[in-house]
Amino acid sequence: MSQSGGSTTAWIAGGGVAMVILPVVMMVGVGGGGDAAAEVSGTGGGGLSDGSVPAQYVPWVLKAGAMCEVIKPAVIAAQIEAESGWNPNAQSPVGAEGLSQFMPGTWKTWGRDDDGNGRVSPYDPGDAIMAQGRYDCALAKQIEGYKRNGQAAGETLDLTLAAYNAGPGAVEKYHGIPPYTETQNYVVRIKSLIAKYESVDDPPGEIPAGQRMARPLRGDLVVTSPYGMRMHPTLGVYKLHTGIDFAAPAGTPFLAALDGKVTFAGWSNGYGNRVVIAHGTINGKTVTTTYNHMSAISVSVGQQVKVGQRVGAVGSTGFSTGPHAHFEVTENDKYVDPAPWLGLK
Repeated sequence: MSQSGGSTTAWIAGGGVAMVILPVVMMVGVGGGGDAAAEVSGTGGGGLSDGSVPAQYVPWVLKAGAMCEVIKPAVIAAQIEAESGWNPNAQSPVGAEGLSQFMPGTWKTWGRDDDGNGRVSPYDPGDAIMAQGRYDCALAKQIEGYKRNGQAAGETLDLTLAAYNAGPGAVEKYHGIPPYTETQNYVVRIKSLIAKYESVDDPPGEIPAGQRMARPLRGDLVVTSPYGMRMHPTLGVYKLHTGIDFAAPAGTPFLAALDGKVTFAGWSNGYGNRVVIAHGTINGKTVTTTYNHMSAISVSVGQQVKVGQRVGAVGSTGFSTGPHAHFEVTENDKYVDPAPWLGLK
């Protein structure tokens, strides 16, 4: 089975596809703060970002992603990347086949000749992607039934992804995402990839009266760890917490607080996926903002961004114990408390 990132595969009875065992667990908690009981959330947009999906598959991904409300095109695309790395001929050691990695028994139920070529094959991209959409939507409907009957609790998409991976019986048995490391990793992996594929049409941002910056998350902000000295949650040393942590589920859009130019967008050891935006000189001081621990990055170095524009998605990369939004402000290259800039003090 061809997998991006060198993942290995395993199989849990009851599921319909090969399970991706990921090398890194990204669960909920803090890395500069965060709620250890936070729930992975997000649904994926209704369209696809330009160039994110191989052109020959776009019509099928859009069609499969329009079958039900829960499963959007970006979810379909994220699953395909995790399952097969967009390899239509992928085969796993346990017998899963094609782009969507269906096991033969599950394929008999969901496979159809959607591309009209006279055969029903998991190696035909149109057949595979449409079967994936049908199966996902059927699982989502089943999950909603579990939730109504008190048999499971949680976000429908998260539980649907877990059911796709480990089987709906496992979700029912454990009343939520099963305690299988592989399945938990699978859900987080798909959720982290959604931002890569969904089209972004963020509303124009503005700086509210009384603030010098817009807030980097939509809605009310919940501070889980303020700026200042503290015991670091992963390093175990007393040191300066250089920003503010806000509670936010994985996949939540992380937004630019001011107009500016991206000067860094990539991996930074402790910060994980990080974006730095330069905002020029304000009141005689050069000002930057940073966005850290993200599951996905939506901008590139040299890009001009506007206030309120998405720069990435909240995650738990780097030194972090779980998804949260770690936001920083510097003045003349020195970290300062972001709270006054955001109207929180």
